[in-house]
Amino acid sequence: MALFVAASSSSLPSALSRLHFCSSNLPKNVAAFAFSHRATASFASSSVFGRRLVGSLVGFTLGNAASSTCVRGMEPVNAAAQVQSGSSIYDFVVKDIDGNDVELSKYKGKVLLIVNVASACGLTTTNYTELAGIYSKYKNQDFEILAFPCNQFGGQEPGSNAQIKQFACTRFKAEFPIFDKVDVNGPQEAPVYKFLKSQKRGSILGDTIKWNFAKFLVDKNGNVVDRYAPTTPPSKIENDIQKYLRS
Repeated sequence: MALFVAASSSSLPSALSRLHFCSSNLPKNVAAFAFSHRATASFASSSVFGRRLVGSLVGFTLGNAASSTCVRGMEPVNAAAQVQSGSSIYDFVVKDIDGNDVELSKYKGKVLLIVNVASACGLTTTNYTELAGIYSKYKNQDFEILAFPCNQFGGQEPGSNAQIKQFACTRFKAEFPIFDKVDVNGPQEAPVYKFLKSQKRGSILGDTIKWNFAKFLVDKNGNVVDRYAPTTPPSKIENDIQKYLRS
């Protein structure tokens, strides 16, 4: 079984160092892995297999340790201001990047791709570039991308909402809606993410979001129809988007 969860070779040593720093708060087997981070980083840089294997371990470990205070974001996220439960994606009210309330019911009749984004991840450039391209192609065909910044994975979205907005809109010309920074796992997870995970279960490793750029696809009737791993680029989802746009 291969778990190619994101950790680029350039960011891997810092991710492992961060994991090492957190090891006192992690299970013993994870802590043991963290303490060997120098040797692991050397192994990871020596081969493609090494990068993939260690990337998988780091992504899985940080994803499941995301509620630890040393991995979580610098700014606390308050989910209390959001609608706490719902039986449909359209029942939720969220905050946009500028702090305004947004009722997700405004997206009824549209295909939605919902993504937890980060600005300093090894997957950032590929995902933002492809997301911007796909949005430009289908935005006039009842399609929306809803991007939720999250700092739970390796501290890779530490900036303020204003900084995140400037980064996405200036560097990648992102035109799709970007929302308030949220938690996607743990006790402070955004209610909309609790709902998404309940509708489309994860892998055998559990329902938690494993890393930046996990994706959920929602059809025009509000059904969560698919879920994609962080390492699945948006271009690989385009055929599914087209299918639900036609339905």
